[in-house]
Amino acid sequence: MPDITLTTLVVLCLAAAAAGWVDAVVGGGGLLLLPALLLGLPHLPAAQILGTNKAVAIVGTSGAAVTYARKAPVKVGTAVRIGLAALAGSMTGAFFAAGISSEVLRPVIMVVLLAVAAFVMLRPQFGRAAGDGVPPLVTRARRITAIVLVGGGIGLYDGLFGPGTGTFLVLALTAVLHLDLVTASATAKIVNVCTNAGALAMFAHQGNVLWQLAALMAVFNLAGGLLGARMALRKGSEFVRGVLLVVVFSLVAKLGFDQWQG
Repeated sequence: MPDITLTTLVVLCLAAAAAGWVDAVVGGGGLLLLPALLLGLPHLPAAQILGTNKAVAIVGTSGAAVTYARKAPVKVGTAVRIGLAALAGSMTGAFFAAGISSEVLRPVIMVVLLAVAAFVMLRPQFGRAAGDGVPPLVTRARRITAIVLVGGGIGLYDGLFGPGTGTFLVLALTAVLHLDLVTASATAKIVNVCTNAGALAMFAHQGNVLWQLAALMAVFNLAGGLLGARMALRKGSEFVRGVLLVVVFSLVAKLGFDQWQG
């Protein structure tokens, strides 16, 4: 484990717990976890940051996926097919991620953060429960699109960068397959486990995972993920919107300041 202060370690663990909670409720826990690792461990190579992030995130995502699967109407067959494509995509992305520097990663994350913030602000209905109407018929073409573009495309993005993957999955599954938000969130968690597993396998093979740090942070991420999934099932995710926006803009400001100083 790298030489880090106790204060930094505590902050990283708290960030992992918060990220697990946010990821389980609305997706996008990486929007908090990955920037926290970048800020807390600024001298580490980007590949080690990304690999450690995956080792932490897969634990909380798996816990949330199990919780959702027990209580939400998850389309397991659909999730598995998309997940397999996502696994292949994330492994491919992780393979190329080793050549990415932190200087390149910061502005990319800032753009992603701002895009997600804009979407949340411009779409007040985001995170609210769907109506009781009958969903439109999902054609074979839409299912193939979900597997290739949602699975493979977002999986590739997750392996390369990662932040916002859960949110992007929820939005894409809702748009392409006409899933209600709870079902889309539950399905996205299963797919996200696959993307994390594929990317983690590649990062581990390359020796880019700080296992001791990841194991400690994963405990907090799991606790946050389990709590978040239960709260999402019980209360919905509208209450998270304000918190998510505050976190996103705070991180954008901090990353922008670091980029400007660098």
